[in-house]
Amino acid sequence: MKALFMRMSQDKQETLLKMMILTMAMALSFSTRLFSVLRYESVIHEFDPYFNYRTTKYLVEEGFYAFHNWFDDMAWYPLGRIIGGTIYPGLMVTAAALFKVLHFLNITVDIRNICVFLAPFFSSLTTLVTYHLTSELKDHKAGLVAASFICIVPGYISRSVAGSYDNEGIAIFCMLLTYYFWIKAVKTGSVFWASLCSVAYFYMVSSWGGYVFLINLIPLHVLALMITGRFSHRIYVAYSTVYCLGTLLSMQISFVGFQPVQSSEHMAAFGVFGLCQIHGFVDYVRSKMTYEQFTTLLKAIVTVVGGVAFVVGGVLTATGKISPWTGRFYSLLDPSYAKNNIPIIASVSEHQPTAWSSFYFDLQMLVFMFPAGMYFCFSRLTDANIFIIMYGMTSIYFAGVMVRLMLVLAPVMCILAGIGVSATLTTYMKNLDPIFGGKKSEQTAKKSTKKISSDYNYPMKNEVATAVVFTLTLFLITYVFHCTWVTSEAYSSPSIVLSAKSGDGGRIIFDDFREAYFWLRQNTAEDAKIMSWWDYGYQITAMANRTILVDNNTWNNTHISRVGQAMASPEDKAYDIMRELDVDYVLVIFGGLTGYSSDDINKFLWMVRIGGSTPEGAHIKEADYYTPQGEFRIDKEGSPTLLNCLMYKLCL
Repeated sequence: MKALFMRMSQDKQETLLKMMILTMAMALSFSTRLFSVLRYESVIHEFDPYFNYRTTKYLVEEGFYAFHNWFDDMAWYPLGRIIGGTIYPGLMVTAAALFKVLHFLNITVDIRNICVFLAPFFSSLTTLVTYHLTSELKDHKAGLVAASFICIVPGYISRSVAGSYDNEGIAIFCMLLTYYFWIKAVKTGSVFWASLCSVAYFYMVSSWGGYVFLINLIPLHVLALMITGRFSHRIYVAYSTVYCLGTLLSMQISFVGFQPVQSSEHMAAFGVFGLCQIHGFVDYVRSKMTYEQFTTLLKAIVTVVGGVAFVVGGVLTATGKISPWTGRFYSLLDPSYAKNNIPIIASVSEHQPTAWSSFYFDLQMLVFMFPAGMYFCFSRLTDANIFIIMYGMTSIYFAGVMVRLMLVLAPVMCILAGIGVSATLTTYMKNLDPIFGGKKSEQTAKKSTKKISSDYNYPMKNEVATAVVFTLTLFLITYVFHCTWVTSEAYSSPSIVLSAKSGDGGRIIFDDFREAYFWLRQNTAEDAKIMSWWDYGYQITAMANRTILVDNNTWNNTHISRVGQAMASPEDKAYDIMRELDVDYVLVIFGGLTGYSSDDINKFLWMVRIGGSTPEGAHIKEADYYTPQGEFRIDKEGSPTLLNCLMYKLCL
């Protein structure tokens, strides 16, 4: 084998090594996400994935047409929910298509197992796309390093472990694929690459609401190229194709509809598209006129077009033709907005601002190598490098505002850190003195003789290079250990199955959630209505197969507020509300006996805040649930209002 390898040309050896490294990185990306399956079993995690699993199962059994027109009368009783028009179907269609392909090949795999392992599978594809994207930005060496980083980075693993059947599991692959095709289109000005970018963008739109980040980042890149004087025919062709084709494709998703031409989040893309047309027209006119004529005409055009655009935009916004920004979008611009105005958004833990420690916990050494990658991109500024710089700077801001968006930051951290590590090692490895068999090679000896004069200007060159390479190697080793530990201990524990360590170090499994849902399924009528806090809605419908009042979609704040009012009211008033809502059973989670900290008592203040956020709940005041000393106590010294409310009595 060694002899065969040595007989290959240098190019073939490099190609073989790249293929081997990429294959190992992709295999590692898949296998490192299997801790939860090995430790527990093949089980769906968290809350939202259970809705995705339920809808995917319906799609496989009933077909796409029935799925698209499905009215779910078991959700949001008595309102119900139109499934096809209120979801991003990309995840479900992907899993169902993979299921059909495997069964066509006579590989009989249950749809649940496909859902469990879909995210690890797409993480392997993400590793491959990261390599190609970074190779376009720098070179193949940087691409290999970036691929090795992203395959185990905790910031991405947190949303792509086995069992995490959520939109983000495939969305990061779609996002990076869109970026890769966009860079290719910018470099070549080819309609072909721009069309592929549009198709990848369509896949992204069908998979995750975070597509809004893409459709604002790409126009921002084009605008930056205009400002810096780098706008060219290549950029015009690329962006015009991506915007027109991508917008038309994205409007085919029912949940998106006409938002690309009506909502404020998409207006930046439309505005930059208009600027591209104006820029192209101005360039054409400039070639046909003298400088003085052109200057006069340009001032007139800018004044007229700017005035008309401002007036038209104002009129459309005032008449409601252009919808205002959503609450989640406002929260990205003002982190305190949701807390002060929309408590239902602020109550979600993943919508909280990111702690400084979380950056190191999820990214480790990438935090320190990210600025180095930025430096190398600035030192060789190209159209592509400007894009990755803007991606890095904007994602850092959004990741700081909302902890969930650490997922968007992790890929660019890996890319820029890969560029930084690769460039640093390439620079300092050249300064090492290679020694073979205890003696310098003849070729090295000749080179060192020629460079003696230059070595006087760089004393201890070999020692400095050795120290830098050794330090980076040590960082890389600690990165692997850190990522493996975080993946195993922090991100591989399904919330549906709890565990604790016994006195002898063994693992104790608490399967109370699934046992409770199974009890509901076996001991309640099929048409029973279950009232619980919205966190458990998806799990109840998926595992207990019972009708629920509210779930994790949180689209109707008034309905959720009504449930919060029932939980926060005394028994007599709560009974009236539950009779109004036609409730048969109430489900609450109490973790006081087992030390489970995410129970309903811990969430109770959010029920109070949300319950009091509507006119019907105006009588519910958060201050009433605190002691006179301003403490929130749940023992016998607690507030009388708290001690007499339905939630407290059900739990204690």
